[in-house]
This record gives sequence, structure tokens and C-alpha cells, in this order.
Amino acid sequence: MNESTRSAISIQNLTKSYGSHVVLENISLEIPRGQIVGLMGPNGSGKTSLMKILTGMINDYSGQALIDGEPIGARTKAAVAYLPDKNFLPGWMTAKQAINYFADFYKNFDKAKAFEMLGAFWLEPGMKVKTMSKGMQEKLLLLLVMCRAAKLYVLDEPLGGVDPSARQFIMDTILGNRPEGSTILLSTHMVYDMERVFDIALMIGRKQVLVNDRVASLSARGKTLNQLFQEVFPYVG
Repeated sequence: MNESTRSAISIQNLTKSYGSHVVLENISLEIPRGQIVGLMGPNGSGKTSLMKILTGMINDYSGQALIDGEPIGARTKAAVAYLPDKNFLPGWMTAKQAINYFADFYKNFDKAKAFEMLGAFWLEPGMKVKTMSKGMQEKLLLLLVMCRAAKLYVLDEPLGGVDPSARQFIMDTILGNRPEGSTILLSTHMVYDMERVFDIALMIGRKQVLVNDRVASLSARGKTLNQLFQEVFPYVG
């Protein structure tokens, strides 16, 4: 396959189980490069499992998963930036120390951009993680991940603790700073708030891919993302 036509994510006949409990069953999907993908579904639908497979954190599955045409391994891990749904920084660490840590750990980390975004997110360099609110911690973790020059950004509920008034500004800042041609896979329960951001809606549930469609196509058919979500998952509050 020509490099320019490779998918950012290619999954074929993938199944993931935890013991006898199957969370993803024989799923296949393709995500083109350069897209912002909203990953949606109820709790326990397999969203986080899928993200961990793509980032190489889970490898006991059947089927095939490729990132930019390559099997998941050391090479793809260097090209994927992952934001888990829980804080991974120690409480004693300051924002400045966290930035320096990432700069030492990742060759593709832009330290200057990180300090620039720190100011844009109203965070002080000397502030310790343990003194930050949940929203502040999420901002710090998000900027750390987005300041890597990655091909794929995998973000698990990145804005759950951020107040609505700041959400749009933060997403605009993130999208304006991502490398050209990079792909973002972002899981969220905030379907209404994030609809304007997404190029593609990817909904999983009942072990399957239930929706994989362009948001513009949905709009052309007179459907909002929120309406579609309620139709696909009618019992999710």
C-alpha cells in the first residue's frame, strides 16, 4: 500500500476477551489519516480496551490491528501519544517538573510549546499536581500528551473535569497545535458539546462497531450526533 493511502488505524477481525467475558467481537474498521474521531459508547462497551490495544498496552487479542500500516509494537508506540482516563503524575510533581520529565522521556516532545500552552491554560509552572483541581490536572495531562509530535493521539475522556466555559477554548488550542496530518481518537460521553469537533463518529456497543460514519454525512441526512447516539443507545442516560 502506498504510504499516502494508508489508514491511520486499520482493524480486521479483532476480538478481545477478559476470561469468558467478550468485550469486542470480530470487529473491523478503517480510519483515514488526519481525522478527528469521536469514540462513543456506554460504560463497559470496550472503548478503553480498544484504545489500550492501539497503544500497545493490551496485546492478548485475536485479529489484526495496524497503525499507519504497521503492526502494533515499538515503532508504533513511538508514533502514538496516549492520554489515559486517570491521572498518572505523582502528587509532589510540579507542572514544570512534569514538562521536563516528558522532554527527557520523549524525543518528539516540544518543550517550548508545552510552556506556551501552560500559560494558555492558566496553569502556574510551580504548582504541584496534588494542589490542582481535577480540571487543572486534566489540562496539564492533555497539554503534555498533545505537545508530542505524534501521528496518532489517543485521548480517553480528556475533558470530563473541565468546566463547559473552558472546554471550547481548550479544544481549539489543542486542534490548532496538533501536527498537520495527525489523527485524533477521542472518547467522550459529552456528545452534544463535542459534535462540532469531530470528523467521524465511531460508536461501539454490544461487542460491535455500531456506527462508523462521517459527521457531515449524518448532518446531510438531518441527524445530529446526539440524536444518533440516543437512537443507537436508547437506554444510556
